[in-house]
Amino acid sequence: MQSPEISVIISTYNQPAWLYKVLVGYECQSINNFEVIIADDGSNEETKKIISTFSKIAKFRLTHIWHEDQGFRKTVILNKAIKVANAKYLLFTDGDCIPRNDFVETHLRLREVGWFLSGGYFKLPKNISELISEKHIKSQSCFEANWLIEQGLKSSFKLNKLTSKGVKERFLNAVTPTKATWDGMNVSGWKKDILLVNGFDERMQYGGEDREIGERLFNLGIKAKQIRYSAICIHLYHERGYVQPEMITKNKAIRKVTKRDTVIRTPFGIEKD
Repeated sequence: MQSPEISVIISTYNQPAWLYKVLVGYECQSINNFEVIIADDGSNEETKKIISTFSKIAKFRLTHIWHEDQGFRKTVILNKAIKVANAKYLLFTDGDCIPRNDFVETHLRLREVGWFLSGGYFKLPKNISELISEKHIKSQSCFEANWLIEQGLKSSFKLNKLTSKGVKERFLNAVTPTKATWDGMNVSGWKKDILLVNGFDERMQYGGEDREIGERLFNLGIKAKQIRYSAICIHLYHERGYVQPEMITKNKAIRKVTKRDTVIRTPFGIEKD
């Protein structure tokens, strides 16, 4: 089997129904030269069954990387996934973000040496998230503004993420006030750059844990390109019961040192110093 041009790393934790919809989204991609690696932070057997079943029908190579549930250890499992990725270019996303059919192709088309690509997501309410079926993903209707409005979604400027093409898409990428940062639900970069900064800092827990690796990439001299109106995924609703204030406080302290000392390589990453 030839090496994939891009490795898609999907983080997940006990959201099997959402993960199945996401995998259907990757089955619908406009290109086939990619692999999918599930970075699983300790999900139960239900998630394993979903992945096992899907791997038998998927047109892409599907790998499941799992470790025991010992609390929020997303950065640890992501580092394990990076190590086994076969492509030179890596795309990171979450198991609750369904990709539009040009999602992988867009990241490949816009990649550039010395840069990482920073995308966003279109967040859906609970009722529409539950309503979306395999049929809606395969037909791509769940990415159509009119269909979403028919299901009760309120019209807003954010719908431009789904409807912008060409000149308008590039213009909105250029003028958005949102900074291009490393956000784990839609971001891609070169594996060699990620290895140079030693991957994710495994001390980081929930709350900015993705941003910190991006800040070290900036310190390395890597720049970020804004593609939030180009690489489109829809974010399915879920509760965030695992959020704890002490996690965010700890993460902010680590990020403060990263910025102050212009840290490039974490000693708490893929390789332990």
